[in-house]
Amino acid sequence: MRIRRSITALAGTAALATVCGCTVQAREADGGTRPSVRAEATAEPSGASASADDKPGAGSSPSPTPAPAVLWSHGDTGRDVRELQARLRQIAWLFEGPTGTYDRATERAVEGFQGKRGLPRTGRTDTVTWQRLLKMTREPGEWDLYLMGGQPAAAPDPRCLTGRVLCVDKTSRTLRWMIDGRTLSTVSVRFGSQYTPTREGVFRVYFKSRHHVSTLYDSPMPYAMFFSGGQAVHYSADFAARGYAGASHGCVNVRDEAAIAGLFAQVRTGDKVVVSW
Repeated sequence: MRIRRSITALAGTAALATVCGCTVQAREADGGTRPSVRAEATAEPSGASASADDKPGAGSSPSPTPAPAVLWSHGDTGRDVRELQARLRQIAWLFEGPTGTYDRATERAVEGFQGKRGLPRTGRTDTVTWQRLLKMTREPGEWDLYLMGGQPAAAPDPRCLTGRVLCVDKTSRTLRWMIDGRTLSTVSVRFGSQYTPTREGVFRVYFKSRHHVSTLYDSPMPYAMFFSGGQAVHYSADFAARGYAGASHGCVNVRDEAAIAGLFAQVRTGDKVVVSW
C-alpha cells in the first residue's frame, strides 16, 4: 500500500512538472536527488516563429542610385558650353559652332553621343556624359572655342579713342565701331592669310560699295568699305559658313550680315580705320 502511494505521488509530481515547465528534483533510491529535464512546450506561442522574410532588412528594395547631376542643358550659355561644343566637334557629333548657346543642335549631338555609349538619351550634359567626353577629346584651344566668332574684344588701341573709328584688332579678331571713345557695336572679323596679309596702320574709308564684286578674285564683297587700296571691310559668306577655317585675300571679313549692314549705314566716307595687333 505504501509503495503504491509513493508511485502515485511520483506520477503526480511528474505530471505537475510537465504542465508548469519547471525543473523538479526527483528523489534517488539512495536518498539523493537528480535533475529532471526541463519540460518543453508542445505548441509554439502565437507569432513566436519568425521566417527569413521577417528579419530586419530582408525583402526591402535597395536604395535607388541617385541620378548624375546635370551640368548644362538647353538654353544655357557661356564659355563652358563653348568647350562642350568644341569637344563634340572634335569627334564629329557637332558640325556647327561653337556658339556658346546650348541650342537644339547641341542637344541632338549630346543625345547621339549618349546613345552610342549606352547612356540615357536625355540630351542634357550630366557628370557621367561629361567625363566620357573628356576621356575621348583634347583640351580645345582659344580659337577652337571661337571658331565661328563671338570672342570678347580686347581693349581698344589708343588711336581709336577719338573721333569716328572702325577699330580693328588682329589679336582678339574683333572690330569695334567707336565714336569719341565709346563702343557702339562689336563684331568678329577675319583677316588675310600670311600670303595676303591685312595691312596695319591708320587709314580712312575712301569708298563705299553696297553690292561690290571683286574684279581680281571675281567674288562678291557686299557692304564694302574700302580703306587701303583693294582692302575693305565687308561681309563674307565664306566666313559665315566656315569661320576661321579660311582666310581673306587681305580684306577684313565680317560674318554677321545684319551687323555689317548696320555698320554700312552708319559709317561715312572719311571715317578713320585703325588696324592693329
